[in-house]
Formats: sequence, structure tokens, C-alpha cells
Amino acid sequence: MSSPPPRATGANCSSGSGSRLTVTDPGLAEERLPGEAPQDMARRLAQAKSLAVASRFHDALIIGCDQVAVGNGEVLGKPGTRENAVRQLRALSGREAVFYTAVCVHNTSDGSSRERVVPCRVTFRELDDGTIERYLAREQPYDCAGSAKAEGLGIALIAKMEGEDPNALVGLPLIALVDLLREQGFNVL
Repeated sequence: MSSPPPRATGANCSSGSGSRLTVTDPGLAEERLPGEAPQDMARRLAQAKSLAVASRFHDALIIGCDQVAVGNGEVLGKPGTRENAVRQLRALSGREAVFYTAVCVHNTSDGSSRERVVPCRVTFRELDDGTIERYLAREQPYDCAGSAKAEGLGIALIAKMEGEDPNALVGLPLIALVDLLREQGFNVL
């Protein structure tokens, strides 16, 4: 799997199906192209991440993923710094954002790729500066689109989520992934 969270880089593990999984960092710059729609950016980066590591693996299915958030008409990438995270969370306070999470499965055996983008609409609670500061001190979500790490304390910032896959918001839409793996001839069960 490419596009790992920092804590998973270099990890090896087994899937529930008995297949071995390797997590690796594709080392890819995540920049938006001029005029690129957010969902297209997420799709392009997910595919680019899977292709960036494909040469390291033979007869493998490479999973790449990326997430782009949009709030108030602005694309919200990974904040990178505390200051950017404060700005993003203030802008999202009491408002709705859409998180576009893309997943790509690349087959190194035949060079084919399949990808899907799964949107998740999120309504944020009203966030005062104290709440934002406490959250950032404890979570430090500087590598998460929109500064909201929903799999951690960021869930306390969210009032409501709407989408077809509850895992999309945490960065890997598992329902779509199962479908894409099946399309590539791999059944997880």
C-alpha cells in the first residue's frame, strides 16, 4: 500500500485473506494542478502513488490512496503546520466540507489500474479557539486533509457525516477497495 500514515511507513503485515501487505511511502509531492477539480486531484494522486512504487513489486496489487477536502469553496490540503491547521479549522467551524477520498488498485502483472473517488460530506461543530488549540495540542493532524483526523480526536469536531463508505473519511474507502480488488481478480474472502 502506498500513501501510508507516518506511523505505518515500512510496515509489513498480513491481510485477513492471508496475503502479505507491505506499506511504503511513494515519496510523491502532493500538489494541485492549475484548474484541477478536487476529486480529479485525489484520483490523480492515488494513481500516481500506486504507480510510484509499482516497480518495487512484481505480481502484486498496489493500493494508492489520497484525500482532498473542500470547504467554503477552497481546497484544503494537508496543513503541514499548526498555523495552517488553525486557519483551516476556523474556516470549517460550523460549516460543511466535502472530503474526496480516492483509492487506486494497480496490477503490476498486467499494468492495469482501477480507481474510485468516494465523497464524504462532513458538517463541523462550532469550534472556538480553545477547542481548536486543545485539539491541535493533543492530535497534531498536520498530515490530514482539512486538519480533521476523524479516526482520532478529530471525531469530536464533527457534528455529522454523510457518505456511502464510513471508512472514506479516515482515508481508505474499504467498500470501494473491496470492489476494486475484486475487479482485479482478488477476492478478500
